[in-house]
Amino acid sequence: MATTARPLRRDAQRNRELLVTAAREIFGREGVDASLEEIARTAGVSIGTLYNRFPTRGALIEAAFLGTLEQVEAAGAKALEEPEAWDGFVYFVTQFGGLLSTDRGSVDVCTRALPDAPALGELKGRIGELIEAVIGRAKDAGALRADFVTEDLGLFARVANGSSPEEWRRQLGFLLDGLRA
Repeated sequence: MATTARPLRRDAQRNRELLVTAAREIFGREGVDASLEEIARTAGVSIGTLYNRFPTRGALIEAAFLGTLEQVEAAGAKALEEPEAWDGFVYFVTQFGGLLSTDRGSVDVCTRALPDAPALGELKGRIGELIEAVIGRAKDAGALRADFVTEDLGLFARVANGSSPEEWRRQLGFLLDGLRA
């Protein structure tokens, strides 16, 4: 017999939301290895409350970044809908890099294995398939260099990480000029 999870009490739900908000802020600034104690302090709760709501760091990372990865997935799907393959590729890397340029935690989530965050792993798998399709479509159309591979997207992450949005857009232009077939 399946059981359904009881809804959280109002105060417990509020604490959960405060923790997720604090995690997004601190992970975004410092990366996913940031202090959980600092997250609890910023949320105004005890470390015990944090662990009561999120028994592992991975569970907190999932709660904080699931929406972010869903945005990346949506960008990949939209890129495949673009009539021109090159425009779809440009759309995806612009969205992907723009996200990474403002959020160190997103860089970590997108580029690191997080074994204790299985929902993120599943979503990253779907995103990987979309990325392969976006790249393959652009290569098949003769718009993207034939030697570009999925792992080369790490270049966009490295350039975006720590750049201001203005720097990122300028640097993106250089990268795209070099990648166009």
